[in-house]
Amino acid sequence: MTPHQLTEIRVREPHRIAQSWATRPRRQRIGPDGRLLVVAADHPARGALGVRDEPLAMASRTDFLARLATAAAHPGVDGVLGTPDVLDDLLLMGALDGKLAIGSMNRGGLQGAVFELDDRFTGYTATELAARGIDGGKMLTRIALTDRGTSATLEASAQAVGELAAYGLMALIEPFLSAVENGRVRNLLDADSAIRAIHIASGLGPTSAQTWLKLPVVDDLARVMDATTLPTLLLGGDPHGRPDETYARWAAALGIPPVRGLVVGRALLYPPDGDVAAAVDIAAHLVHGEVQ
Repeated sequence: MTPHQLTEIRVREPHRIAQSWATRPRRQRIGPDGRLLVVAADHPARGALGVRDEPLAMASRTDFLARLATAAAHPGVDGVLGTPDVLDDLLLMGALDGKLAIGSMNRGGLQGAVFELDDRFTGYTATELAARGIDGGKMLTRIALTDRGTSATLEASAQAVGELAAYGLMALIEPFLSAVENGRVRNLLDADSAIRAIHIASGLGPTSAQTWLKLPVVDDLARVMDATTLPTLLLGGDPHGRPDETYARWAAALGIPPVRGLVVGRALLYPPDGDVAAAVDIAAHLVHGEVQ
């Protein structure tokens, strides 16, 4: 389906989006090997369009959707994480059939804004996720001890965890201990900061029954992961450095419990050589082994 066709549907038959969510072929959350590979596609809604030294690499929605469709078509990719605009497009394209769909809930902390740490819930709500048959919700939860906006973010995340659990949906928390330096937000990626963020995030909400974590690959990861029993997906991170070094880092991290897979966006969708299919194939092999 072309972008023009997607626009025509939105103009003439917007009801098809709700109909398509209602009839979408779904799958179980976890397959036999207990692991997940999820492609992240929620960066643009926060104004984060850059990849490496290209500040507007993700500006073309046509190109972005083509890359996503290539990634989602791989049998080793379990699902896509995105905002309503992206997931609705992929839905109409048939790219979410038999895949997990995870909705990004808070994109209000725009990259570079003075209010960046005010991570407002501007996307999906738990009620809307359940109504559409979407499989879970993800929340960015940045914790800055010197920023008053953190308290509101924690409260909203806790509420979302409880609401998602009430519907039996995955509550995927992405916690960071963060700092503001020279007017810019920086996530603290040392082991001790990651451990503190894990403990804070794990206690959010009235139940942890449906809570998963989305965590960065940091040094001393075995000690970091010893901070939780919650199932965890590792954040693939930005595509800096040599790809083979990145893949080796992922491979080592995937062997540490309770890690259950990867959530990767730009590193798969915008590999240095431009070969999305090959990058996805490598990631799928790391997560699942041989994929039929």
